[in-house]
Amino acid sequence: MMLKPIGIIRSPYKKRKDCPPQGREEICWVEVFEEYKEGLKDIDGFSHLILFYWLHCSRNYSLLVKTPWDSEPHGVFATRSPDRPNALGFSVVELVERDGNKLKVKGLDALEETPLIDIKPYLPEIDSKTNVRVGWVKETDFSKVCGKSIKESKHVQ
Repeated sequence: MMLKPIGIIRSPYKKRKDCPPQGREEICWVEVFEEYKEGLKDIDGFSHLILFYWLHCSRNYSLLVKTPWDSEPHGVFATRSPDRPNALGFSVVELVERDGNKLKVKGLDALEETPLIDIKPYLPEIDSKTNVRVGWVKETDFSKVCGKSIKESKHVQ
């Protein structure tokens, strides 16, 4: 399998320790390479996008990991750890504006110079689910790390 970056992420986060879990309100720029610019046609009409990127600073992974909001180890596939067998990351971001081949976004949790793999429009009718179970996360104090309470979400069972 071969993945080819379609762009690069410009972010205020230079080191892993600076990067907030699941993004915040800081502005980031997604620069799509010129050869893919035409693929941005009509993207301006979407308020949110799904970005896929390569976690280029990912370290050796472990199949059991501890998260910032729980001291118990969990399987890597039951977490959002950046250290994974395939270092693929994604975020749902707010599209603030487009400037040619550059997208100004909010809510991104990627480091500076992260390779961009793909972009898809966020469609709430497809991407938002109800009656969702959140496994072990429901029992943690998720809000201390992410600033949001998963227990209060209307989507969680």
